[in-house]
Amino acid sequence: MSYILGIETSCDETAAAVVQDGRIVLSNIVYSQIPIHRQFGGVVPEVASRKHVEVIRRVVETALAESEIQAHELAGIAVTQGPGLVGPLLVGLSFAKAYSYGLGLPLLGVHHLDGHICANYLAFPDLEPPFLALIVSGGHSHFYHVKDYGEYQLLGGTRDDALGEAFDKVARMLDLPYPGGPEVEKLALSGQDVYAFPMAMLEEDSLDFSFSGMKSAIRNHLHKHPATDLKDRADIAHSFQERAFDVVEQKIKRAIKQTGANTLVIAGGVAANQRLRDRLNHLPVDLRFPPLKYCTDNAAMIASSGYYMLQNGKHSPLTLNAKPNLSLHSCG
Repeated sequence: MSYILGIETSCDETAAAVVQDGRIVLSNIVYSQIPIHRQFGGVVPEVASRKHVEVIRRVVETALAESEIQAHELAGIAVTQGPGLVGPLLVGLSFAKAYSYGLGLPLLGVHHLDGHICANYLAFPDLEPPFLALIVSGGHSHFYHVKDYGEYQLLGGTRDDALGEAFDKVARMLDLPYPGGPEVEKLALSGQDVYAFPMAMLEEDSLDFSFSGMKSAIRNHLHKHPATDLKDRADIAHSFQERAFDVVEQKIKRAIKQTGANTLVIAGGVAANQRLRDRLNHLPVDLRFPPLKYCTDNAAMIASSGYYMLQNGKHSPLTLNAKPNLSLHSCG
């Protein structure tokens, strides 16, 4: 048995977890800063960094205690190297490097998106590569062909706003609190699909995404027709969500046709959206959504990714640095 301690601090969650053999979660502790950043309408990097410094030791110690695994039993320390906010990333990296050095354990620098894909290994013991993965989060809307553990082929990505970013920006237009995605989803439940906001499908064979035009159309609509009551705002939220998911659904169908994939996993924060799950359930593919607790940022997914790095004979030097714009092909 191999136990990996995972540490995740790429944004505003301080998280630590212990995972056995890349699949079995023994502990998964997340300290959320949402109440702190809500007053600012979004994450303030300096504030997030300071809070990570305050709580990271306690979060890691709690994860170890809950797992009932002693530090000397660990096989490695996995930590998010990027992408993310540089300040928060440095907090997690510094702590992980100190643990790695002090215990004489391999340091495993993990790509945040690889972690999101690995979240599905935690939920589905039978899941093995190859498969198709769609990551939809605040900073990413990407299709990957997962050829093997840690081996990815990029099939398409976002050309401007990621899907989660578009949700957050529309939320601000509608005066909804942070985090915007869940608030738009909640508001949309009481709305109707009455607005034909534009959808950018791009070239006929493209698997890239573009949501900036839809976001701009909503801003222009609100300038001309201010949402004066809850019903107006709910209809806009509902229509935006439906158009955005129209794009996602069509792109997935296109990806399945192009790749012949039999299995598709959805990962990232937007994967927690129940309407998206309902929209995609009919697709002719073995569709996997991780449980909600593994959709948003957590350290169990980072530990899982680290395990497969270690299995492939990979580890990182103690000179490892944070990379806010890290490519999935250059981690560690």
